[in-house]
Amino acid sequence: MLLILTSSPLSPQVTCVEKAGNEEKMLIKIFRCLGSWFNLGVLDSTFMANSKLLSLLFEVLNVETNLPLALQLFQGVLTLESAYHMAVAREDLDKVLNYCRVFTELCETFLDKIVCTPGQGLGDLRTLELLLICAGHPQYEVVEISFNFWYRLGEHLYKTDDAVIHSIFKAYIQRLLHALARHCQLDSDHEGVPEETDDFGEFRMRVSDLVKDLIFLVGSVECFAQLYATLKDGNPPWENNPTLVEVLEGVVRLPESVHTAVRYTSIELVGEMSEVVDRNPQFLDPVLGYLMKGLCDRRLASAAAKAIHNICSVCRDHMAQHFSGLLEIARALDSFALSPEAAVGLLKGTALVLARLPLEKISECLSELCAVQVLALKKLLSQEPNNGLSSDPTVPLDRLAVIFRHTNPIVENGQVHPCQKVIQEIWPVLSETLNKHSADNRIVERCCRCLRFAVRCVGKGSAALLQPLVTQMVNVYREHQHSCFLYLGSILLLEQPNGLQNHPDTVDDLFRLAARFIQRSPVTLLRSQVMIPILQWAIAATTLDHRDANCSVMKFLRDLIHTGHEEDFEVRKELINQVMTQLGQQLVNQLLQTCCFCLPPYTLPDVAEVLWEIMQIDRPTFCRWLENSLKGLPKETTGGAIQVTHKQLTDFHKQVTSAEECKQVCWALRDFTRLFR
Repeated sequence: MLLILTSSPLSPQVTCVEKAGNEEKMLIKIFRCLGSWFNLGVLDSTFMANSKLLSLLFEVLNVETNLPLALQLFQGVLTLESAYHMAVAREDLDKVLNYCRVFTELCETFLDKIVCTPGQGLGDLRTLELLLICAGHPQYEVVEISFNFWYRLGEHLYKTDDAVIHSIFKAYIQRLLHALARHCQLDSDHEGVPEETDDFGEFRMRVSDLVKDLIFLVGSVECFAQLYATLKDGNPPWENNPTLVEVLEGVVRLPESVHTAVRYTSIELVGEMSEVVDRNPQFLDPVLGYLMKGLCDRRLASAAAKAIHNICSVCRDHMAQHFSGLLEIARALDSFALSPEAAVGLLKGTALVLARLPLEKISECLSELCAVQVLALKKLLSQEPNNGLSSDPTVPLDRLAVIFRHTNPIVENGQVHPCQKVIQEIWPVLSETLNKHSADNRIVERCCRCLRFAVRCVGKGSAALLQPLVTQMVNVYREHQHSCFLYLGSILLLEQPNGLQNHPDTVDDLFRLAARFIQRSPVTLLRSQVMIPILQWAIAATTLDHRDANCSVMKFLRDLIHTGHEEDFEVRKELINQVMTQLGQQLVNQLLQTCCFCLPPYTLPDVAEVLWEIMQIDRPTFCRWLENSLKGLPKETTGGAIQVTHKQLTDFHKQVTSAEECKQVCWALRDFTRLFR
């Protein structure tokens, strides 16, 4: 009886197959219908094993019938090599570009064959030879056409992770890298530092990205050695001698008289070789001396600053003895011709080294490092308004922020944080700056960012600042509703109409803060009187169709509920159970309504994680909550048409409540919400 019931629905499909023949549109409809039956899970496996429909699926997937045509086209393209050379000889660039496009399309079409069966049939590696021939064309626009294929080839080979396969392609990648090196060379009459924003500069950047994706096949050391040997044997002029291939010792001995482009590249190389310097500290002094010379040259200053930053980041312990030199550089920062990013990078490197000093020295050194920026803020505060001078404090604020952010010394329990005194001394200046520019959202954001990193720097040591800081935030907020005041986000949500929709940034900031509380001190928040209002705001904010804000809300809910089923925290469990008893049903209602009628599909995984965490606390209770929520969904459209059946509701309830993994909840949610879209 079961066989008859489960096979009869497919009888019309079998009949349609017999009549359809090779009609593509009809076969598509048949396969879609068959897929629906598979999803229901009611087809008898014995019947399906003997069904014509199953064998038809494999027949359609068998593309060997087109193999002769594919081979003919493949061989035809291979014969175009001579035509390509003819176009090159005639200097017909348009034809050359078109031939390269054809060769690239051929390689991309048969990429799987090339990787899986290299040198066999449609995996014939003469296709790569064609692309390498194109790479030899003097115009870099030609080789650039093939970049996408080389990216994809590198990705496929990386996933394959087969040493034998990799060895087959190694020689091809080496030849490509040599060709790219030639294309990246500057003209012999080029003056100054290469531009990064023109067409050639962008091409060099794309080459850099491609090399990073392919270098694993060759090995960076081997590639470095081969390129160096090529240049050394060829005795090339300066334009063929990018010092990326120079050994470290040779680089730091370069005289200042060499071409500026060589010095620029050599400085970049030294920065990238910071790990080599860390393993060979005998080079540290000559390297720093070389970079200091570059720092004093306005054309090379930013590159040298970036290199010093890299050296400080990797060689922190070795650089501790050079902190006084770094401090002098920081004091004279504005005397160098640095980009804003390079200046901030130098301060970051200095702060990283500062954190490795003995604790008893950190306070004094931090004070000296911050002194220049604090003095700049004081000077700006003392200026009369409308005197024609800029009063924008964002530069010193950003610099202080990066110092606080990266000064992270190791402090044992019971020890006073060495940065605490310095930050307390700087607070009045920051407070006055915040008051003076309270109407300027951009500057207030910079102030808040600086204060945030200062508080994070000293941790518990910031307790003395909290009262005056929060008081000032409240006072400023009464006049100017800046979203960066994280602690006051709830005021915006409660008092302003459409607060959620009009201020998604505040929602994002508020629930990021709440999530941090859950991560760092959950019991404190759970016992607080604001816990229930915060959860109510979170429930209301689940409807917000804003990617970042909604993500922060869902993460807060997920982390909050997750603390309730961790086995080693009984107090948390009890507190979470109390909260969920009060608002659990409301939360499930809102999440379900939100999924069906408010949020786009890409948010469903986040919602599924929240539902999954609720279910882990008390599955039977969650089953009741979900059932009640499903009963509240509309069953018909406004026109009276059936939107969702009782069976679809019960199936969804069963799929969710019986799920063994979060992804099963997500799948069920995705299918169910489609009924309402």
